[in-house]
Amino acid sequence: MSKDKEPKKSVPEVDLDETLPHQISSPDFKGTGTKMEAPFVNEHGVVIGDSFYDSENSPLNNWSKDTNPEVMAGEEWVHPTNDIGWNTNMNRDLIEKKAPPKEGMLRHPTKDSSYGKD
Repeated sequence: MSKDKEPKKSVPEVDLDETLPHQISSPDFKGTGTKMEAPFVNEHGVVIGDSFYDSENSPLNNWSKDTNPEVMAGEEWVHPTNDIGWNTNMNRDLIEKKAPPKEGMLRHPTKDSSYGKD
């Protein structure tokens, strides 16, 4: 079946009044000028931005020793307003206070500074 003839996946609404209440550290987008965006289905059939990370076609659900992690690289895997990166203090300030980051833009190459923030 071609991609344009496949049935469209429905994606849930995950925001409530321009916030993500299910993520305690998530920024409040209300009044910031940034509009919350709905989850979307990327070209691989994976729902991005629903906070469930459980799409049937996701490489995370089909991982093996032969899976190249590079398959999940690129903008099509990042949601503009419901991404774990927003939960860091620096990025919350960026949206809520419109404050540029105090730190440099580069982070530690092997440590995930957002781990445990959702």
